[in-house]
Amino acid sequence: MNKPLAGAVLSLLLTGAAATPAVAQAPAPRQAAAVTYAGTVALSNCSGSVVRTPGSQPDDPALVLSNGHCLETGFPAAGEVLVNRASSRSFSLLNASGSKVATLRASKIAYGTMTDTDVSLYQLTKTYAQIQSQYGIAALTLNDTHPVQGSSIKVVSGYWKRTYSCSVDGFAYRLKEGEWTWKDSVRYTSSCNTIGGTSGSPVIDTTTGRVVAVNNTGNEDGQRCTDNNPCEVDQAGNVTVRQGINYAQETYVLVPCIGPGSQIDLNRPGCTLPKP
Repeated sequence: MNKPLAGAVLSLLLTGAAATPAVAQAPAPRQAAAVTYAGTVALSNCSGSVVRTPGSQPDDPALVLSNGHCLETGFPAAGEVLVNRASSRSFSLLNASGSKVATLRASKIAYGTMTDTDVSLYQLTKTYAQIQSQYGIAALTLNDTHPVQGSSIKVVSGYWKRTYSCSVDGFAYRLKEGEWTWKDSVRYTSSCNTIGGTSGSPVIDTTTGRVVAVNNTGNEDGQRCTDNNPCEVDQAGNVTVRQGINYAQETYVLVPCIGPGSQIDLNRPGCTLPKP
């Protein structure tokens, strides 16, 4: 994993109008969205971001996205799912330049698991509107569709105040690391050489500016399916090891599970997240 750094200290981590009716012109290319540190957060041991769904309302309690393996309660076991657990964890909110502008506090772990995916969602004591009005920071929006192979992305680490730029290289049908298995993981091209502390960083599509995944792991030593050395397993059971390549977990799957008031409802239509 692109490991947390505290506790065990597990090493480092259109327009286009036709000029004449007879000649159709190609649409102008979409300009890249400005990707900054605004809305990202630093945890004690990981990175994260304040996120909203496309349907979130200003007065909804804000959510912070990170990894399941970044939870203060420790790594969830395979098959373990945490829902609505009390938490008072704090987060350093960053502005566009990466400077801390506030300390945010959780009211609970809304959801956390390392089964099928590696994700945590904390509910905060402040609403999106309060964060916007008090600190001038808007939440990042979760994309509600599957990431696209070849798309340009940035991994933005609030812990290190460092940004990695690369593309979506492809998708791992299954990604196995130690006792955990993750489904349909994003594989980066090699320039996103993330390290410990980048765990939980939002993966942002540079065209839309939306969060498409959450950074979580990479194969460090070339070992096969061991801790810190995930392997890819295809539908036929073939195993591929890619030393030095890093991965993220898709976040569009979160959107159907987040209901009004930022409440996690695992029984909502379209929600496929693991249940306790």
